[in-house]
This record gives sequence, structure tokens and C-alpha cells, in this order.
Amino acid sequence: MNHVRTFNAVRISFPEKLMKTLQNNRKIYSLLNFAGLTLILSLTAQAQNLAWPQFRGPDSNPVGTHAKLAEHWSKTENVEWFREIPGRGWSSPIVTGGKVYITTVTTEGKSKEPQVGTEYSNEYAAELEKQGLSMQEIIKRLNDRDIELPNEVKLHYFLYRLDMKSGKVEWTREFFTGQPPGGRHRKNSFVSETPVTDGKFIYVYVANLALWAFDLKGNQIWTTKLDQNPMYLELGGGGSPALAGNLLVIVCDNQKQQYIAAFDKQTGKQVWRTERDLGGKEPPFQRSGWSTPYIWRHELRTEIVTMAPETAVSYDLQGKELWRMRGMALTPVPTPFAYEGLLYINGGRGHALIALRPGAKGDITLKEGETSNEYVVWSQPRGGTYLPSSIAYQGAIYTLTETGILNRFDAKTGKQTYKIRIDPAAANFTTSPWAYNGKLFCLSEEGQTFVVTTGEEFKLSHVNELDDFTQASPALVGERLLIRTEHRLYSIRRKA
Repeated sequence: MNHVRTFNAVRISFPEKLMKTLQNNRKIYSLLNFAGLTLILSLTAQAQNLAWPQFRGPDSNPVGTHAKLAEHWSKTENVEWFREIPGRGWSSPIVTGGKVYITTVTTEGKSKEPQVGTEYSNEYAAELEKQGLSMQEIIKRLNDRDIELPNEVKLHYFLYRLDMKSGKVEWTREFFTGQPPGGRHRKNSFVSETPVTDGKFIYVYVANLALWAFDLKGNQIWTTKLDQNPMYLELGGGGSPALAGNLLVIVCDNQKQQYIAAFDKQTGKQVWRTERDLGGKEPPFQRSGWSTPYIWRHELRTEIVTMAPETAVSYDLQGKELWRMRGMALTPVPTPFAYEGLLYINGGRGHALIALRPGAKGDITLKEGETSNEYVVWSQPRGGTYLPSSIAYQGAIYTLTETGILNRFDAKTGKQTYKIRIDPAAANFTTSPWAYNGKLFCLSEEGQTFVVTTGEEFKLSHVNELDDFTQASPALVGERLLIRTEHRLYSIRRKA
């Protein structure tokens, strides 16, 4: 059984009198104009650097730019603050305006605890099969041990706002109470979808349940109910929403009716919905997905790139299909992203890692034996991974398997530089890697961050210990690193 566990420009104006004076001396004016432009770009970059508006950050490629971001930490070292977050949620923190927003779910009564790794349900099923139990009994025992069904729990869904500098909780909002729209595998959470913000509102999504919009003071602006569709084997949701201008976009691949839909972010009203028919046409009929859509803005157009069971599909902003590519895994989790003009698609465990150039149309599936075509720049046939998304940094693409194998590829050519196990102790990974200051950070489910020096040769620098179960991807905000574990939210900041 497979399971998963997710700007404002700055203007400077000069007084009219000063402008006339400057125009009388072109040399001085040019110097000051250049300095003003430099300041504008610097301030704009700083504003972007202090926002983390969505899952995997503003570029869907989690790379930090602040020189003071910490490389070493523990439960005490370089911890600016930490805050206990009740309940459980694998959604990532997002940040805007110096405030951190995060979702969580508390359960009335007992909640089934997560376990590291991806094979323990399979191993349990194999044990039961050896005992000669029927498939019906095997499924019943698996559900009893590893699945929380909707009729077994009553939940409280919360949105938290914290001050980024102090970690103080400024307000909480309970936005839903009751039974969930479907079950969850105990490795997952009932709120693994990360909110998204445009700097004015916080948009919250729970798959197969609803969408909500809150202003920054915590007032609910609107809510839109969604169809309650079943997920594969009651594993739960995971894909996060994305913003494309005035559109709030979600992808809902499920066992009943797959679709992609866009909603007016100001009112919550559905603008368009495109049905999908992708994946399992044969047993086990797996048609659910956990990947987040990527808004790809390039010189030709803006696209909504999505992953689905067995297929990657891109749409325009009206929901019309632009292109598709078959050959992906049946269980889509990693999120696409762009880097230096190319789109990178992680096709999943045992499938390809692919680089695409802009402008594709129609079916661009590679033929047997091909590694490139008109739109596919390169592909690595088995370069994809199961849970963590890929990252681009310093001219390379890094991929990390759920079992701790790190791969490095040249971003332009796809040439593999190395493939290596990070460390004998590096065994279980869900969180996607991130990078800054010449280092790649790989956070395990056990709470260990393996810090790798980037470059063509693999070098493990050191290991940071937090000693708490972890599956959420972090936020990189200025000189702060926000890491969510099962029980806490940490602000990691290098001490002066």
C-alpha cells in the first residue's frame, strides 16, 4: 500500500525641484538614477525575502538568499523560539507581513500516532497474508491499525497566527468542526494542505471539504464547500492550493471524479472547473493524487502545471488543456517547478526526471527509447522520487528518495553527477530538501537534518538534531528558518 503523508514593488520618487537640478548634470543624474534603481531592486528583493507565501516558497523551489541563515542547530542551539502547536498537521508554515500562519487539527479522544518509513503497512499486510487470512480480514485489520475513518473521529480545524520575531500566538480561528470528508493513513494528517497568501488574505484548503479565506486579522471573508470525494484507500489529502492572479487554483484527483478548478479569490465563487480522467484504468484503479499545481510564468504564457496518476498535464488560465505527458508514477506527490527557463517534472519513484522548454502543445510523451524531443530537453528515465520534491540550486537538480538516496544532475544537460546514500543513519524522508549558502539540507522523519556541501562531489558536512517526528517542509524567511515538527514550530536563527 502506497501512502503519503505539502509583492509589492517599491517606488521612490524625487521632488520636482531636485529632479530639475539633477537633469542639469547628466553625470550626477545617471549615478543617482542607477543608485535609486539599485535601491528599488534591493528593497524589492528584501520584501520578497521576508515572505513565504505558499508551499515550497515564492518560486516553488525552496532556496534561501540570506547570508546569515543558520547552518547548525539543535533543540537548543540557534533556536530563537519554539512554540507548541496542539494537534497534528503536515502543512507548512507560510509568512507575510512579519506574521506566521499555520494550520492544525486536534482530535477529540485518541489519535493514531505516525510511524517512520513507507513500508510498514505493506509489511503488516504480508504478515497477515502468511497467516492465511482473507483479503477482507486483512483490510479490516489494516484499517484498525493504520487508518482513521471519518466515523471514528471528531475533529477541530484551526488556523494560527504567530508573530515571526517572538513566536507569540496572536490569534487562532477554528474554521471547521466535525467529521472529516474522508479517512487518513496514520502517516498522513487531516490537514496536510499548506495555505497560500497574496499578502492581504490567507486562503485555506482542505481537500474534498472546503476553501476558506481569512483577512490578516482573522476575520473569515468567505467559505466555499467542495464535493466530498473518496481518496484511494482512505489515505487522506496532501496537495496544496496555488494563486494565479485573481484565481485560487486547486487540483482534486480522487477515486470518484478528478478535476482542476479555479475560484475567484475575492468571493470564493467557482470561475471554471475542468474534469480529468487520468490514471488507473485497471486494478487497483488508483486515481488519487497528492501533488501541488505549479503556476509557470514564462515569456510565452502562464500555465498551470499539474501531476496526476501516470500523466502530467498543463492548462491555461481558462482551464483549457495545453499539453500532456504520459509515463509518470501512479502515485503523484512531487511538485513541478521552473529554474532558469526550464520546467522540471519529477515523475515519481521508478519514473523519469524531465526538463521541458516553454511552448509545448498536445501530447509530448516520449516514445520508447527516447530521452528528448521537440519540447523535452532531457530526461533521466529513473531519476524521479516518491515523496520529496526536487530542488534546483547552483546549476544542479537534486533529488532525494524516501530512503535517503541523494542524486545530483546537471540542470541544463541532465547528466548525473552522483548517486549516493547520504549516511547509514539517513533512512526515512518525506520533507523536500532546501538550500542556501552552499549547503543542501535534508530533513529526515526522525528530525535529523543532514547538511550536504553542494557541488559536483558529495560531502556530508554535519547533522543537526531536533529529535521530533517531522514531515512538513520548512519556510525560509530572511535570516530565519521555520521548521515544523509533529509537536512544535521552531524559529531557527543564527545568534549574533
